[in-house]
Amino acid sequence: MWIDTHCHLDAHEFGAESLDVARRAGEGGVGMIVIPAVERGNFDVVRRMAGAAPNASYALGIHPIYVPNATDDDLAALRAAVEAAMGDPNFVAIGEIGLDFFIPMLCEPAMRDKQEHFFREQLRIARDVGLPVLMHVRRSQDQVLKHVRQIRPAGGIAHAFNGSFQQAQVYIDLGFKLGFGGAMTFTRALQIRRLAATLPLASIVLETDAPDISPAWIHPGRNSPEQLPAIGAVLAELRGLTVDEVRAATCANALAALPRLPLP
Repeated sequence: MWIDTHCHLDAHEFGAESLDVARRAGEGGVGMIVIPAVERGNFDVVRRMAGAAPNASYALGIHPIYVPNATDDDLAALRAAVEAAMGDPNFVAIGEIGLDFFIPMLCEPAMRDKQEHFFREQLRIARDVGLPVLMHVRRSQDQVLKHVRQIRPAGGIAHAFNGSFQQAQVYIDLGFKLGFGGAMTFTRALQIRRLAATLPLASIVLETDAPDISPAWIHPGRNSPEQLPAIGAVLAELRGLTVDEVRAATCANALAALPRLPLP
């Protein structure tokens, strides 16, 4: 089967279609979809959605884009929600967490500091409960690496990876997998395609980040986990492998990165 390791199936772009989208993705071979939370307000939403879709699981975390309006009370609520969810077989990781130094407002000194505070505290939660992390690493590869070296979670995934080969190797050495998706389907995305083609296959997991990062054939339309098999076929072409080989390898890699993933 295929595993979509990062999909915001609860996003407003899906409206009331979320469960139908998950069902259609399952019919197309996507056996598991991981739905990360982004803020305190959608912790219960992703939990309920994962409970309603037989091919979905979830993660809990506070996304860096939501940090400006977040408080330490939200971190306390996250820790409580995580501890309460540890008995839930659909709960697989802490995420989406990380750092974003692409959006100008998030690059202001005070906001950089706040992002790093929230990231470190969430890494501590992951470390304390022994869970992997789903990490947002936009324009922040080295800074994220600095913090995960200091506060070591139980592995996880660098989502939408777009760093250098040297940075990729450091993530791999630290026990992380690297997420690839729609961006590598664009022929002009030379660096991402080189990474996808030449990094160790054992380090790669597939994701859609739906409704965002649409593949070339539907851009700029709404992305969907239904696109994952076609995205996987692009990875197979880039690497000179069969689709079956890529499906089997990336599924195994996702299970290694997220050991709690429930299988249908």
